[in-house]
Amino acid sequence: MIAREEIRNVLDHPVFDGEGHKVGEAKHIFFDDVTGQPEWVTVKTGFFGTNESFVPIRDASMVEDHIEVPYAKDRIKGAPNVDVDSGGHLSESEEHRLYDYYGIDWGGVLEDDTSGGTGWAAGTGTSAAAAGTAAGTAPGVRPGEADTGYPAGRTGREAMTGSDEAMTRSEEQMHVGVERRETGRARLRKYVVTEEVETTVPVRREEVRVEREPITEANRDAALSGPEISEAEHEVVLHEERPVVETETVPVERVRLTADEHVEEETVRGQVRKERLEAEGVEPGHIGNEGHDDDNPPGPRRS
Repeated sequence: MIAREEIRNVLDHPVFDGEGHKVGEAKHIFFDDVTGQPEWVTVKTGFFGTNESFVPIRDASMVEDHIEVPYAKDRIKGAPNVDVDSGGHLSESEEHRLYDYYGIDWGGVLEDDTSGGTGWAAGTGTSAAAAGTAAGTAPGVRPGEADTGYPAGRTGREAMTGSDEAMTRSEEQMHVGVERRETGRARLRKYVVTEEVETTVPVRREEVRVEREPITEANRDAALSGPEISEAEHEVVLHEERPVVETETVPVERVRLTADEHVEEETVRGQVRKERLEAEGVEPGHIGNEGHDDDNPPGPRRS
């Protein structure tokens, strides 16, 4: 069900059928003269919107930026032709013919209107006929309209029209950003190991050596100072050096972990959608090439 605030969003927006196929662009919304409820949406179909078909809007829904209707594309394109420019209203016979085509019970529609509608939000038409009473107007006929002989309130529909006849071409743009995520962790740990160290140091030691010197005039007096024959003893203390090992803790360096940032170029690929415009019956060069690439030049196609 289309809400009141969504009515303006319907115009000039895509219309898709019940199977998700694009039918065309919504151009007009027709409202009931009595209840003000939206009853019909016209869809421009064909190349460049050359055809305009009526579709019941009561079972339609607004999905994101487009409207979806529960009818097949081929059925919508084959709807009876109605002149939407003839005063901006549908006659009862035209409306009856459309309801029959879509298999909608005409009596049920009348019953909904006379019972106050089906809960749809009322909109505002673009017809010049507004509230008020004009002298000489037939009962049940709105001011400024001729009496058509149809029951009061069923004289037609008011049309809400888009701003112009231009077609909007849109395309998607790809925006690439970056995200920061954890790729790993580095840890600095200190532990103790024992190593064998070998070094060479000089050590000294004393050894006994017997020296003999002959008696000379210089040492004769010292040699004869004692008894002629006697026993004697002389002792010499010997020394030696030995290596002594001790350890001392000294600081040798400071170590820390730091993260360096490197910038690399990466190519990102994605897919974006673009709308293309194709014209039928237009001479080459009379339509701009915006939106076309060399592989898909504009040209007439028929589906």
